[in-house]
Parts: sequence; C-alpha cells; structure tokens
Amino acid sequence: MNVHLDEMARQVLRDNDRGGCTVPTKGLYPYQWNWDSAFAAWGFATFNIDRAWIELETLMSTQWPTGMVPHIIFWKPDPSYFPGPDVWGGLYEPASSGISQPPVVAILARLIHARDPEVGLPRLRAMWPKLLAWHRWWRECRCTHGVAAITHPWESGRDNCTDWDSAMSRVEVADIGEYTRRDTGHVDPSMRPTKEDYDRYLTLVQFGRDCGWDQEEIVNNGPFLVADPAMHFILIRAHRDLAKIGQMLGEDVSELETWADDLVAALPKIWNPDLEAYDALDLRTGEFSGTLGSGSFLFWLAGIEHEQLEKRLMRAWDATSYGIPSTDPEATNFNPRKYWRGPSWPFLNALIALGLRETGRLELEARLRKETAELIEKGGFWEYFDPIDATPCGGEHFTWTAAIWLTWASPTANGD
Repeated sequence: MNVHLDEMARQVLRDNDRGGCTVPTKGLYPYQWNWDSAFAAWGFATFNIDRAWIELETLMSTQWPTGMVPHIIFWKPDPSYFPGPDVWGGLYEPASSGISQPPVVAILARLIHARDPEVGLPRLRAMWPKLLAWHRWWRECRCTHGVAAITHPWESGRDNCTDWDSAMSRVEVADIGEYTRRDTGHVDPSMRPTKEDYDRYLTLVQFGRDCGWDQEEIVNNGPFLVADPAMHFILIRAHRDLAKIGQMLGEDVSELETWADDLVAALPKIWNPDLEAYDALDLRTGEFSGTLGSGSFLFWLAGIEHEQLEKRLMRAWDATSYGIPSTDPEATNFNPRKYWRGPSWPFLNALIALGLRETGRLELEARLRKETAELIEKGGFWEYFDPIDATPCGGEHFTWTAAIWLTWASPTANGD
C-alpha cells in the first residue's frame, strides 16, 4: 500500500509539472504559487534532484528588482482562476501578484542540498544573492515595526484564518466593481472564504495596485498591517538556514544572524498573556486577534522554548485526531472543513514536525507523522483535511500533499 502511494505521489508531481514550475492542482490553482513551489521542489528531490533545483530556480527567476519574490506567477493566462494578472497590475515580467508569501525556500533548499551536496552546492551558490535580497526585502519592508508583518491575508499563505478576522473587519470595502469568483466552481463553496472576505481581499489588492506597489505607502497607509506569528517564526528559521547556507559558501553571514536575533528579541511584542500564546497583532490599532491559530505551533520550527505555550498548544492538538488544527477547536469560530478555519494541513504539519524533531520532541514528531500519514492513507492527496474525522477537503491531486508524503509522511520516507 505504501509503495503504491509513493508512486501515486510521484505521479501527482509529474501531472502538475508545467515544465520548470509546478501548479498546486489543475483548475483551482493553475499558476505557480511561491511556497507551494518550494514544497514541490522538496518532493521532487526524492526522485529527481535536478528537477527540484529547477523548480526553485524558476521561482527565484521571478524576483522583482526590489528583492520581493511574488506569491503567484502568471506564466500563462488561465480563465479558470480569479483574480488574474489584469487585476493585480504587476509591474514586471513575468506577470505576477504584488505581494509575497512565507520565505520557506532557504529552509527547504538546505534539505534538498543535503540529499545530494555535490549537485546542490553550485545551485545554491548561484541562488545565494537572490535569496539574500529576498530576505533583505522582508527585513526592510515587513519588519518595520520590529515584528514580521503582512499587508494582505494572502501574503501569510493562511488566507482566511481566524487570526485576521478583527483586522479585516476594519477594512472598508472600496469600489471594486462586479467580479466572478472561480474557486467556488472547483470546490464546495462552504469550504471557501466568503464573498465578504473576497471584497476585502480585492480592496487590498486595489490599494496596492493604485499606489504602484509602493511598499512604504502600503506599510504606512494601507488598510491592513498585521504582525503574523507564523511569518515571524518562519523568518527566524529561514534567516538562520540562509546563514548556514552562506557559511557553507564562505559568505559573511553576520547580518543575517542579527536579523534572526532581532526577531527573537521582538517576540514579547506578539505574546498575548490572555491567550497564553503568540498572537496576531493589528499594528494599526495595537489589538490582538485573541484567537489561537496553527501559526503558533511554528515556534518549535524557530527553536523557541516556551513551557506555557507548549501546554496551551497541546490542549488544542489533543482535541483532534489527525494533525494540527488550523484554529483552536475550543474556539467558537472553529470550522473543521472551512479552509484555514480548522482543517489540518499536511505541509504545515511537516514544518511543525521539523521543529519538534530538532528540539528533541521525538515522540511528538512521531505522533504528528503518524496522524498525517493516516490522513493521506485514508483520503489521498487532497489540499487539507478535517482534523476530527479525516474527511478530505479542498483541491484534489494536490502537489504539496504529495510532496509531504514523499519527504516525510510515508513510512518509506527518510524524514530529512
């Protein structure tokens, strides 16, 4: 059974390969997505190391002159997706969105390099200046308040999670005109963000487009600026991994190490004592979201120790049966099948597990791996799953779920 699933997972990656880049799934997501692509590369590395590096190189080739790597790259127009390139009004070729996504490339590039250092070293050397420029963009454009922030929920990669509810409720919808969504034609609409959510998403896109994606204007005056615990932890880890890559290449990495240390020092700013967890913070109002999302579980990935938080997170995890819920099951707005408002996501489980393993929590890592494997064995390669009964949800034949099976969840995976 496991060998059969291994081959099925490889076939998912092949089927979603568009020649140099991989789409998350046909129809629902027909373009190259930033962090999806990084996980695809990790998956390819288990059976085609050259294709893995090509995936990352293709992604990094879309970098803007500012250093930002966009969250969607529209290589070829596809009417099955909205909002497309005409809505974003990107400034450069290839056409792309005007925001970024969690910079997991350095984290996964190290894991890919470890599979074949001889092949990986020259690829990393060529990629180094681009990765450094992207990390500098995050430092200068998204850490202006000391904490890692996002200017659009889509930038977090956790689009409609409960972390953003209070801040998004304060976004006044602009005159965005009529539009037709395409996502609800591919999956059950009850699992997707609401029209009210989309009105506000498009309002934020319109603000960025109208100011020519001027980052200073967006950060200082845009409708949405929220400190994101998940982004904060990913950046800490990514800065440190990029520093290790730089050391291997003989580069001066003192600046990168300082960036990581500064983010660790800023953690008290996003600690919500009432929630007993790191929490999303609206930087416009100074108010916490007051909701526990899966982003807090990434503190292990950043190598952070916090006994009180660990107890709080374990309570949320123990309330479900299949992996980490994306919203606390005790919360009134928990919904086990609605996009980021409750489901378990195999790729995020894998990132969390990486932190569990490296902080010596091997029994917890084994538990999370087992629960994630059961999801895939029961349901197949879906986008996400109900953490209570394992119902598969979202898009089918999904790239990063297949990649996670090959790299970590499968009993035949070596877990690196």
